[in-house]
Amino acid sequence: MTPEAVRFEVVRECPRTRARAGLLHTPHGVLETPAFLPVGTQGSVKGLTQQMLEELGVRMMLANTYHLFLRPGHELIARLGGLHRFLSWTRALLTDSGGFQVFSLSALCRVSDEGVVFRSHLDGSEHRLSPESTIEVQAALGSDIRMVLDECLEYPATPEHTRRSMERTLGWAQRGLARAREQPGGDDHPGAVFPIVQGSMFADLRRECARRLVELDAPGYAIGGLSVGEPRSLSFEMVEASEDILPRDRPRYCMGVGMLEELGEYVARGVDLMDCVLPTRNARNGYLFTSRGRLIIKHQRYRDDPRPLSEDCACPACARYSRAYLRHLFLSGEILFAVLATGHNLTTYLDRMRRIRLSIMDGNLPELLRSFHSQPVDQE
Repeated sequence: MTPEAVRFEVVRECPRTRARAGLLHTPHGVLETPAFLPVGTQGSVKGLTQQMLEELGVRMMLANTYHLFLRPGHELIARLGGLHRFLSWTRALLTDSGGFQVFSLSALCRVSDEGVVFRSHLDGSEHRLSPESTIEVQAALGSDIRMVLDECLEYPATPEHTRRSMERTLGWAQRGLARAREQPGGDDHPGAVFPIVQGSMFADLRRECARRLVELDAPGYAIGGLSVGEPRSLSFEMVEASEDILPRDRPRYCMGVGMLEELGEYVARGVDLMDCVLPTRNARNGYLFTSRGRLIIKHQRYRDDPRPLSEDCACPACARYSRAYLRHLFLSGEILFAVLATGHNLTTYLDRMRRIRLSIMDGNLPELLRSFHSQPVDQE
């Protein structure tokens, strides 16, 4: 890892919120922030080709270390030239540590200060992940931004359990960053390693964790452990507790959030990067996001509706097809529905983030957020 692997440039700050517009320079291109990252768990955003993602304007996508570690394996990907070449993706990649999936998918998981022993959800085979090996796997993948191993707690958690878990996460962050600094690794491009702020829903522990991670002088920081069942007001509170301690000249990545109406709220609290499976997973389930509220396509009232999903959206689904036709595709189980719906939902998310960034540049983010609040959550 080198300081030049990822460089963050603040272009404009909002004087009335904590928001800022920036440029995140990576070995595979520049990303305008704030930005939403589509999730490509297996190295693929379900329903869309890489060319489609490029046409949507995606500059960075997320891939999952746990799944790629198990199948097809990081050694194979490294032999084939790294994850960018394997995916035929020339833009930036972020990989998570795999820790969340270990804790959520493995029926048998043993955690200690040394790392995690778990059984694969695919075949039951036993594997080990340590703070060092997680970094080594991501170096073999060659991603631009890599996450340290962290422990993500369920909600609610006790203060005592959270304290022990936070100390473990801090120790893992020190070891992971030390390993990254020993060898850059990867596909001829060094990656930047981000530690992760944890502390469950306890603001004092979040602040302590953030302060101690700042001492590690990392190129960027993530905020994890959210969207685990807590009230959304608590999620925002935990971001606020962490954000004002994290360096203003480094990018902040809030992991696994959020709903369309929440994106601006995280940005207003100083978040630069977000990812979430909601727009793609919900699309495949017939749950669509529009500027006029959510739309559940299976509802009977759309059976003979000739209108597009959203009249202010230029995605292929809205430009060409009616709600009635999309409902027919969904109820018929046609693959085309997943393609069109996923493209639509991601277009909606990416357009929302572009509007938010532009409002920061123009100095009217609070007004834009108020206009979002006035919009219905669900269509009539």
